[in-house]
Amino acid sequence: MVTRQLPNPAELLELMQFKKIDLNGKRRRLSSALTIDDLRTIAQRRTPKAAFDYTDGAAEGELSLARARQAFRDIEFHPDILRPAVDVDTSVEILGGPSALPFGIAPTGFTRLMQTEGEIAGAGAAAAAGIPFTLSTLGTTSIEDVKAATLREPQGAVPGRNWFQLYVMRDREISYGLARRAAAAGFDTLMFTVDTPVAGARLRDKRNGFSIPPQLSLGTIVNALPRPWWWIDFLTTPKLEFASLSTTGGTVGELLDAAMDPTISYDDLAIIRELWPGKIVVKGVQNVTDSKRLVDLGVDGIVLSNHGGRQLDRAPIPFHLLPEVVREVGRDATVMVDTGIMNGADIVASIALGAKFTLIGRAYLYGLMAGGRAGVDRTIEILRSEIVRTMRLLGVSSLAELEPRHVTQLTRLVPVSPAASAAKPVATR
Repeated sequence: MVTRQLPNPAELLELMQFKKIDLNGKRRRLSSALTIDDLRTIAQRRTPKAAFDYTDGAAEGELSLARARQAFRDIEFHPDILRPAVDVDTSVEILGGPSALPFGIAPTGFTRLMQTEGEIAGAGAAAAAGIPFTLSTLGTTSIEDVKAATLREPQGAVPGRNWFQLYVMRDREISYGLARRAAAAGFDTLMFTVDTPVAGARLRDKRNGFSIPPQLSLGTIVNALPRPWWWIDFLTTPKLEFASLSTTGGTVGELLDAAMDPTISYDDLAIIRELWPGKIVVKGVQNVTDSKRLVDLGVDGIVLSNHGGRQLDRAPIPFHLLPEVVREVGRDATVMVDTGIMNGADIVASIALGAKFTLIGRAYLYGLMAGGRAGVDRTIEILRSEIVRTMRLLGVSSLAELEPRHVTQLTRLVPVSPAASAAKPVATR
């Protein structure tokens, strides 16, 4: 029998330790975010629908994005036991320089619309963490100001780096001029983007009337009422406009179609290659044949990407392409991957399957919308902790120890031939 007694007040006090209340609202909400999905929830609560949907949405039925995220969920890790991994090294050499973590910040457009600190917050947080920050052609902060934000951060063991993402414009001289400015500012890598000859059909933006500058309607005003902080920031900071382009009026699709050139070709790549003095990476590669041709032409790297699902819906899943592309060209060029990354485990799996580096876009913007610069810091902190924990549980102490044997890609979408389409489905791994 259990002997019962009256509660001892002293023992009750030991058990009833109340959590200290943090009076700083931003710090409190960010510390409560344990995952990137948590940051997304906070971002949605704090950001007007049109701006949030621009970040969160993708093209048409948004199948490409959903499939990319599902592909990362559909992996199985294979840990090694009795292999202590106490001190984990997450650093990597990428494109001629160091990165403290195996991911960088991807180029994103209209960033100050999400939260007024925009690219300054992203570049500063990246520099503080010792990872690369990529500025978009459609950025809302200038090349020079992003570089200045990077240099303002105390340079640790791994200094901050800047990369520049370049679109080919109808007026080629605009593109050439941007490349020259980025080189002059000390950006060390050019990310030549090839999957945007025309704009994808981003239906959330159309339904929301999303444009630059924002168009007000009764719906947008009603949606904004519970979010006064966003409007105060928007109305009391410098005018929202593209830092590198002079045309700013219209919907996103109209802006892209007016600026981009559907005649982009390998001839443009050759010109940019001659113009750019640093490393050049082609972003938006979606098959093995193009990967091999690009490597034969001497590019330094490729990014397997379907533009975050924002261009061609039902496009190939970059994470699924990774093993075959690495087998074909991984010895001759730096292979990177983006689209769908929402967890440090996604990054570890990508490195294990041969990627040298990864890029995060939405994950960074969710943090930005959730809390400005502090939110971006939190994004990086969450991903870092997930990477370290996953590596320790796998029994590896460095990224170089990760191998394909550590990961199995479980298959949902299996290509079928006409002859096989009538056959009984078979569960696969």
